[in-house]
Amino acid sequence: MKVIHLISGGDSGGAKTHVLSLLEHLNQTITAQLVCFRDGPFAQEARRLGIPTMICGGNDVLRIRRELARYIREGGYQIIHCHGSRANMIGALLRRPTGVPVVTTVHSDYRLDYMGRPLSHLTFGTINAWALRHLDHRIGVSDAMVDLLISRGFPPDRAYTIYNGIDFTPAPPQGDRAAYLRSLGADVDEESVVVGIAARMNPVKDMSTLIRGFAAAHARCPRLRLVIAGDGEEKGKLAALARELGVEGQVTFAGWISGGMDAFYAALDINVLTSLSETFPYALTEGARFHLATVATAVGGIPYLIDQDVNGYLIEPGDWQALGEHLAALGNDDALRRRLGEKLYEKASTQFSIQRTVDTQLQIYQDILRRHGRPRRARDGVVICGAYGRGNAGDDAILEAILQEMRSIDPDMPITVLSKDPKSTRLTYRVRSVSRTALFAWLRAMCRAKLYINGGGSLIQDVTSRRSLWFYLANISAAKRCGCKVQMYGCGIGPVTRESHRKLAAKVLDRSVDVITLREPDSLEELHAMGVTEPEILLTADPALTLRQAPRDQTDSVLLRAGIPLQGRYICFALRRWKGFEEKAPLFGAAARYAYETYGLTPVFLAVEKHLDPGAGALAARELTIPCYSIDDPGSAGTIIGVLSRMEVVVSMRLHALIFAAGQGIPLAGVVYDPKVSAFLRYIGQELFVDLQALTEENLRTLIDQAYAQVHQPQAQEAAVARLQEMEQRNVEVARRLLEQ
Repeated sequence: MKVIHLISGGDSGGAKTHVLSLLEHLNQTITAQLVCFRDGPFAQEARRLGIPTMICGGNDVLRIRRELARYIREGGYQIIHCHGSRANMIGALLRRPTGVPVVTTVHSDYRLDYMGRPLSHLTFGTINAWALRHLDHRIGVSDAMVDLLISRGFPPDRAYTIYNGIDFTPAPPQGDRAAYLRSLGADVDEESVVVGIAARMNPVKDMSTLIRGFAAAHARCPRLRLVIAGDGEEKGKLAALARELGVEGQVTFAGWISGGMDAFYAALDINVLTSLSETFPYALTEGARFHLATVATAVGGIPYLIDQDVNGYLIEPGDWQALGEHLAALGNDDALRRRLGEKLYEKASTQFSIQRTVDTQLQIYQDILRRHGRPRRARDGVVICGAYGRGNAGDDAILEAILQEMRSIDPDMPITVLSKDPKSTRLTYRVRSVSRTALFAWLRAMCRAKLYINGGGSLIQDVTSRRSLWFYLANISAAKRCGCKVQMYGCGIGPVTRESHRKLAAKVLDRSVDVITLREPDSLEELHAMGVTEPEILLTADPALTLRQAPRDQTDSVLLRAGIPLQGRYICFALRRWKGFEEKAPLFGAAARYAYETYGLTPVFLAVEKHLDPGAGALAARELTIPCYSIDDPGSAGTIIGVLSRMEVVVSMRLHALIFAAGQGIPLAGVVYDPKVSAFLRYIGQELFVDLQALTEENLRTLIDQAYAQVHQPQAQEAAVARLQEMEQRNVEVARRLLEQ
């Protein structure tokens, strides 16, 4: 593989480190040629690192375009990779004459690159914004940067994420720590706990918050010291603030550190960053390399490194009080510092190493080349419609599973999702999305797609809303008229209560659907009862059964944010407000108290739909005097599955909480507000359920007793779920067949 990298040659800071480190290691595997538009320290350092480097200088853009186009064609380069505004402009001009794909790495918010320089912003900033729109692919140096690009209208399926990685080879011993710190001017002794930051002293780093937080922490932990490595326009202001707060003697302004940063980080106990804005700062991974406990603002890509309370602490920008609390806690607890530092090192060294960065970059190149060589088709890809963008983790889990399965068929397949909140769907799943109300947008998508998927869940029903039924039936009809194959994907059917609706649904499904795959036998019986005969009908399973739990650290963070100790024993209640729930809510509270007193299980009330379910949990727990916890926003399907995997028993009204728990082999009991709940439980051979209207304190206790008796006997349920997961693959087989026809 041959890739040519374009860069101005005057870059510094994180962008310089990223490019030089990346190219040094890429050249061990592929040919990565660097082209700078000026000579200087950047190009000189590249040569010292053994990176093949050439200079293509001057201001004649057309000449540079001609020379580089010829060089790229004659050299057989397959990808043009740009870094920075000038390179983006040249890259955009090279697309047509070279015919090779052009990608750029976006190292910072392009709208802020020329802040304070209005003329440069008007000229270079405008050109860069134009160029970014005319490149084939964009790489953000954090997920937050990719989210920013998507929010500004860049195609989500043409964006990639790469994180700055470093070499985690252990640094050699750095000598006498106290002597080194004193050489920087710090007043330290052997008992001092040293907080450090390496950053420019400008407003975006918000070091005023750092000094205020440090002063608050020092009042509670006098052995704390602060060392600031860096310089900038705010130094005088910050020194004055330290004097005003009475910590002048404990704050050291060390200036820029010469001779490398290893000695600096080796001398610290706590690493801190208070920036208002970041992409993914090297300062945190450098600190992680030295096993430093870390406190940082939750901006940019930082939350992807730091899991709250697991391997560090996150604060909101400007929150000096929270910073002070965390610094004081770390200063007073040596074991806590060591534990957080070790956990951060474990994550950073495996997920944010330079080798991980290089491997990610190579995979991106392979994806780009594969997509570039993909033949154009008159009709291509999939449109997916369902109850998405509503904040319901169950429906969103279905979408996540279907997207995974479509990408297993063809990773480059064009996919468009109809969503109530298309912006959220684009950001969450990196997929093209249009509003359910944008009629012409989704008709255009259908006219270009090969397959329309009516995406899981119980969409064909009229209990929650008759307008919902009409909407989905109209979309199915429109998709068939637009020329799509139509699949109803691992879905549930009903209840459809009105006879007119049953006739309408049967007519539309018979006329417009090619294949219906169903998640349980009750839906098959409902289709037969409605008189649906024309589509091919297969019994499969819910797509959400294929999802896996999030990494352990992410789940730990969700639990710890809710105040839940990681080593406890828990019973989960996943409730929802439904007709008659208010009357029954105290029974769930009584059941929670029974589980606590009888089996030592502490109740956890889990909100599967974060906008509605917290109220149900609060209502059930209102009279409880025993310890209990609530998780009102558990995050993605992966973290919900992770949370449920920590429970010993799950009692749920929510279908997907039962599906997720079953997939983890957790004993469960259902409270049925909708036939789909009992249908799933019977499908896995589980008879532990009771109808909401028939719920009593006695029968709920009995369900808990029977579920708890299965805690150490999950084999039968696990076997049933494994069988369903195997059957679920028929959903994918059908989609593949329809796409190939």
